[in-house]
Amino acid sequence: MNFDNGVQFDPGFVQHISAIMPNIEYAYGNLNRYKNFGQKKAQFKMLYPKLTGLINNYIGFYAGCILWAAAIKTLKNKPIIGNYICGAEYNEEETLQEVNFLIEYLNYLPKDIKYYLGQNYTPDGTDLKILDAYKEFLKANKGFTGVKTTDDLVLPDCIKAPDDVKNLFDKIEEVTESGKLFELKELLVPMLKD
Repeated sequence: MNFDNGVQFDPGFVQHISAIMPNIEYAYGNLNRYKNFGQKKAQFKMLYPKLTGLINNYIGFYAGCILWAAAIKTLKNKPIIGNYICGAEYNEEETLQEVNFLIEYLNYLPKDIKYYLGQNYTPDGTDLKILDAYKEFLKANKGFTGVKTTDDLVLPDCIKAPDDVKNLFDKIEEVTESGKLFELKELLVPMLKD
């Protein structure tokens, strides 16, 4: 990664995600087309791995955003390139809409899994911590509306500074090539304060 002329706002994560809210709403729209419980059950069974894959990748994306900010913050006052949100008016409700949706969905999902699959399910506590940390990250940076340089980035109190920035850059580069954003979750966990 070359940072001579500045730092990209997105190191390449966005190409590997698709909007979570419309995808989940579309999946449930399809599910609700079926009137017969047996058909709904079969449809949910097919949807479930896709939903969990989407959720895992999205939480990995959120973890990656925090990791990227923590890593590039060490580059001291480099211009950030491609932050199209900079200069916009900050609207907290709008900024948190997607992450709040995902938190609500993760808390709702156990009911559907019990209903359609007859299985018990509890959302991963680490995933919920990452989502809470991402919310704090968005709030601390006011949705990135004022982030022009790496010095403008704020790590919220719930995040520790990284120990090994080189490892972060290497893993982020690897993941932007592979598309396996969920692998970034494990890198963020040691940086989460209790």
